[in-house]
Amino acid sequence: MTWNVDREIFSIGFFALRWYSLFFASGFVLGYFMVREIFRAEGKSEALLDSLLFHLVVGTVVGARLGHCLFYEPYTYLHDPLRILQIWEGGLASHGGFAGVIVALILFCRKHQSISFFWLIDRVAIPTMIEAACIRIGNFFNSEIIGHPTDGPWGVVFTKVDNIARHPTQLYEAAGYFLCFVMLFVMYRTAGRKPMEGRLFGANLVVAWTFRIFVERYKENQVAFENDMTWNMGQLLSVPFILFGLFLLFGLHYKVPFFRRGLSDEALAKAGVPREEEGGPGGGSGEASGPGSRKGQLRKMNKKART
Repeated sequence: MTWNVDREIFSIGFFALRWYSLFFASGFVLGYFMVREIFRAEGKSEALLDSLLFHLVVGTVVGARLGHCLFYEPYTYLHDPLRILQIWEGGLASHGGFAGVIVALILFCRKHQSISFFWLIDRVAIPTMIEAACIRIGNFFNSEIIGHPTDGPWGVVFTKVDNIARHPTQLYEAAGYFLCFVMLFVMYRTAGRKPMEGRLFGANLVVAWTFRIFVERYKENQVAFENDMTWNMGQLLSVPFILFGLFLLFGLHYKVPFFRRGLSDEALAKAGVPREEEGGPGGGSGEASGPGSRKGQLRKMNKKART
């Protein structure tokens, strides 16, 4: 197969719509409607969705950009920090984007304490895999993140790069992320829309990033310094995500006070563990202001004092 698609769909004056931008935005649109249906099904306020989308978009873009600059070209961008803002030059790293999503959701949950961090990230993890797949399809249209040469019939010649048939690793990843999406959605529905908080996110981390390590074996290195490495940067950065995913899958976050702060009162009550009021991801649990919480007890005391 020969691939020679122009990166731009069309251009009008200084404005140009690119395939990558289209797929990037499409993933967020699909994710928005998917999360909206989840919120409706579980009785959560849809008024929070606009704020959630804003946090996710900013977190993804900022995290992906910083991830690329710090892990793949640190010398270039530390020497000229203002170039970090020149996103139009390209350079986004999926590991940084994923970390940015986590930070964005922590900030969102600190602002909107009616939703717990782990409840939310479990639900967001499902459409996140659709977004990841869309981004890799966008990379395919851009003829970037190409694979090693191959003699297989599935090889693709990216004529904008060279005339060598290569592994279409962008499509490998897109397919893997889509399968991960299916797995998470089935887990979510099989659990009656009430999986153990943190489990879906943990499964997401383990499966998606393990698959990423595998696919990296067939990719060309993105930067020169990776040529002397046994594992490239993409593989190394995947390891912490996998380890944290295992931590969540085994339910160890229920045993660590710092992480309990990101669990809802319902999840803690079901597990029979106490609430920790200080620190932790999210800054508030799903029911942190309920009658059994510290805030709820203070309200009761104030009400008695007034009467």
